[in-house]
Amino acid sequence: MEEFGRRRFLARAAGAAGAFGVKALTGTAAAATGAAEDAASAAGYVDVQLLHITDLHGYLSAAPARDSVITGAGGRTYAVGGVAYMATHLARLRAGRANSFFFAPGDLFSGWDYPAFTLADEPTIEALNRLGLDFATAGNHEFDRTPGFLRRHMEEGIPYDGAGVTNTFPDSSGAPFHGADFRYYSANAVSAASGETVLPPYNIEYVDAPGGKRLPIGFIHLTVLGTETFGNSFQPGLTTLDQLASANLCAARLKALGVGAIVLSMHDGAVAGGDFDSGSEPSGPAYELALRVSPDIDAIVTGHWHCAFNMMLPGPDGRPRPFVEAGCHGQIIGEITLRLDADTGTVVRALTSSVNHPNTRDVDPDPMLKEVVDYWTGYAQRHGAGVIGRQRASFRRRISPAGESTMGNLVADWALWAARRAPDSFDTSPRPARSGADLALIAVAPRVGRSVINTDLLAGPALDDPVSFDRAWRAVGYGCPLVSAEVSGHRLHEALEQQWALDASGVLTYAPLAVSDNVRYSFDAAGPVGDRVAPGEVFVDGAPLRPEASYRVVTTSYTLTGQDGYPALGDYREPARHRRDTDSFPAYLAALGTLEAVSTGRVSVRPAPLFDPPGREGLLVTPSDPVPGVPAPVAAEEEAARDAGRRPVC
Repeated sequence: MEEFGRRRFLARAAGAAGAFGVKALTGTAAAATGAAEDAASAAGYVDVQLLHITDLHGYLSAAPARDSVITGAGGRTYAVGGVAYMATHLARLRAGRANSFFFAPGDLFSGWDYPAFTLADEPTIEALNRLGLDFATAGNHEFDRTPGFLRRHMEEGIPYDGAGVTNTFPDSSGAPFHGADFRYYSANAVSAASGETVLPPYNIEYVDAPGGKRLPIGFIHLTVLGTETFGNSFQPGLTTLDQLASANLCAARLKALGVGAIVLSMHDGAVAGGDFDSGSEPSGPAYELALRVSPDIDAIVTGHWHCAFNMMLPGPDGRPRPFVEAGCHGQIIGEITLRLDADTGTVVRALTSSVNHPNTRDVDPDPMLKEVVDYWTGYAQRHGAGVIGRQRASFRRRISPAGESTMGNLVADWALWAARRAPDSFDTSPRPARSGADLALIAVAPRVGRSVINTDLLAGPALDDPVSFDRAWRAVGYGCPLVSAEVSGHRLHEALEQQWALDASGVLTYAPLAVSDNVRYSFDAAGPVGDRVAPGEVFVDGAPLRPEASYRVVTTSYTLTGQDGYPALGDYREPARHRRDTDSFPAYLAALGTLEAVSTGRVSVRPAPLFDPPGREGLLVTPSDPVPGVPAPVAAEEEAARDAGRRPVC
């Protein structure tokens, strides 16, 4: 096991992958044969129930409005969501089932709902503990902090800096956070330095069989490819390996260990029609893998795409196996029934069935889970009302013709400060020899997506107006880390030029970047696109920008990786991850104590007076209004599309 994650093993396995071509198949009904639906067919076999949910994202009380109704057969709709209702449904489904497992293929925490998001996702872990989750696959959002945070805090409950204020809150019983009662797994998330898996690749569970026998079932776990480069889960110290090769290698190892029944739980998905309990015309990466992955795998449970389907899909040997996904945000509880040969422990494929149950809200909510949800809702409100600092000036998103805003300048100064702080105590990712940053660039109104800035911070009538945690948290961030990296002066200059670009209609647009207080530059409003900023008129710490020199810049991970429309920054080296925006910005306000007015005039425009004739600067891209209640980009569906590589949002 200790060498499973080494790339040489996966390289060998990769040679065998891909022997089966991808076929345009459509799954059959969610039972392998008619006999599978006959209860009498279980006689003589070992009955195993697999219950699963996916992509809960901390939505404990209810699903967000856009996901609160799902459509089933015949167009029938169901109001769904909420873990208190889920607990009631789970109790009904588990009743009388001796061999039952409850698991999830990822993205359970790192949630967008306010209590979970603001309280270190500890409410979600308590709810899952009380629901009786047995184990889970690590999705991309489980890495939104760091692999160390996942293992040490979320699994083991070890406190970190700020315990009692930023983490390790008392749970609904009054006890301090103790971590998950279940474990996380991933076969293909490995350390970039050592090639070792950062989590165990698979787990083996046992079921009771006649004559006192115990039969093993193996569960393989896959994290979505590219997790380490996604905006929220950007992890320089992590690498995700080929999913097909990883799954096949695990399947072979489990077979060698005498495991006769194998299930694949993968945080990657597909789309297969609009009916949550059937499947048609499937497509997507999980579907492509399902057609080719080892025939020793008896069922494939997917996630990440926030889609819902339930179907039987033939494997490379032609035998059908369940291929399912259970939506998101607590919409669905999936149920797979396997029947094992009592002598060999293998799955009798012809007797396999699967169904997706809507987590409807027309049942009595479980009292214990309702108490958990109500407790954390109230705790989050009280926590959010706590004063963390004061302000003597107002900060607005309104952008001047020179591309400046007081809110943008404040956030750029915060980013530079944050890059110079010590990393998260659980962050074991590689740190470059040159730490901190020389300057900060923040996209205040990017062409793609939304700014990290969500609201204004307006001072009240008091001289030292109090700033609550809630106000600071809502003002800046969407759970995205700041990242610093080495970038050449030439690339920095190019990024400044990329503030201006022609849109599809040929209209000149201006998407300004805020700069930290140690930067000054000017641009020529009459110049052609690509030649508006002279390198000699850009100053960092009072010295002219040198194109051949290397500068350490800090920005959000989305901006650094070119997803906000400044591709020049994508040519970076030696990245270092810093704390998440939603954690770091309130910490900045608390560290300052009092917010004073920020400097302006960091950007100047030639010729003066400004823009004669007017409009020469380009059509200003204005900041989008936030969605009330949560940081804007997180609440928007665009977030899901961005971190899944522009996949469909289902």
